[in-house]
Amino acid sequence: MTLLITVLAAVFSTLIWYSSEKARELKVGVLCWMFWGASLMWMVDAIAEYIEDGANYFTPAVDDMINDTFLGFSVIALACVIWIVYLLAKDPAGVVRKKLAKK
Repeated sequence: MTLLITVLAAVFSTLIWYSSEKARELKVGVLCWMFWGASLMWMVDAIAEYIEDGANYFTPAVDDMINDTFLGFSVIALACVIWIVYLLAKDPAGVVRKKLAKK
């Protein structure tokens, strides 16, 4: 589930980045890289678990699926927080600079 969730997030963020000039200005590409990196990490983890467990890898317990789902959404939330901090630091639209200049 973690792999599936992060791959879906990577695909959606890539589609948004590719189709919108505004998204490219807002550095959505950084978010894409984080999601694709997480997807690669979970893919390696899935391959390692499959080598270890064999066909049993494809029959996870319900508790494991719930934990993996929670972990997948946690990874997405953490990546979004990191992206927002990056966005505030880079300030590509100059919003933070304008607010600070007013004060």
